[in-house]
Amino acid sequence: MKKLRWGIIGAGDIVRKRIIGAIRSDKSSELVAVARANAELAEEFAREFGISRWYANHREMISDDEIDAIYVASPVFLHSEHAIAAAEAGKHVLCEKPMAMDRAECSRMIAASEANGVRLGVAYYRRYYPVIARIRQALAGSEIGRPVVVQMNTFEAFDPEPEHPRRWFIEKEKSGGGPMMDFGCHRIEILLDLFGKPIRVEAINANAILGREVEDTSMALFEFESGVCGSLSVTHAAAESIDRFDIYGTSGSMHIASLNKGQIEITTPAGTAIESHPPSENFHVPLIEDFSRAVIEGRDAPVSGKTGEEVAAIVDAIYGR
Repeated sequence: MKKLRWGIIGAGDIVRKRIIGAIRSDKSSELVAVARANAELAEEFAREFGISRWYANHREMISDDEIDAIYVASPVFLHSEHAIAAAEAGKHVLCEKPMAMDRAECSRMIAASEANGVRLGVAYYRRYYPVIARIRQALAGSEIGRPVVVQMNTFEAFDPEPEHPRRWFIEKEKSGGGPMMDFGCHRIEILLDLFGKPIRVEAINANAILGREVEDTSMALFEFESGVCGSLSVTHAAAESIDRFDIYGTSGSMHIASLNKGQIEITTPAGTAIESHPPSENFHVPLIEDFSRAVIEGRDAPVSGKTGEEVAAIVDAIYGR
């Protein structure tokens, strides 16, 4: 089988910790090149990870005929520019989340991919968590009756100093928003996947604790077409780290204390069971594997540009833009 030859734009933590390893572990993929703005650092990074080619100019990399796909791992405000340039060069694109600064940018990315006949995916890797598959199965089988209320709480303390390398995460012109934009988008994708599109969204965005240009805390309420009511709360200001997911139905409930660990408590009329469905050690592995196969097989990946656009539309509504 032909391998998908990858180039990566960006060389931050996510690339170091997950993306390189995920591409190299996939039998359908081959890592060819990396691009970052500083030529010296690009070469240093490439040598550190044994990558044969490096570029200071991402446009030079995407014009390389021996590269089939680009992983866009640059800051959010550059996603649209980089993805569109790659698509116009005939490269398939897998983009880090959130897909772009807003829905309008997502639409332009999708248009570019369609016009050039390439695949476009977004790194909402939690779609591939076994525990999410288990929830999907339980909902389809009405194990807890009809779902009524869903609640997600995700808290990660984050207040970087000015010199911190991830400071851009709280600079509005570069990140587009605070915790709702950063990790809230992951949870919105899960809600859309499990419960469909909301018919109403209301939100509170607060900045009373950390006092910066993006929100430090956000709470969103959803009414879904199915009748399910949901809430999503995210914050950078609380000390306690939480990643909780609770679903309450007409005859039972499901509770996940830590989404990234995958242990779930399911209560039905027959009693309560605790199951363990942990994710891959490297969260990006199933994402890369599925995207690579989708390109090779000529199909869309489940987490496509359309998925990213749907999430962005909800985020826009939460921010009132």
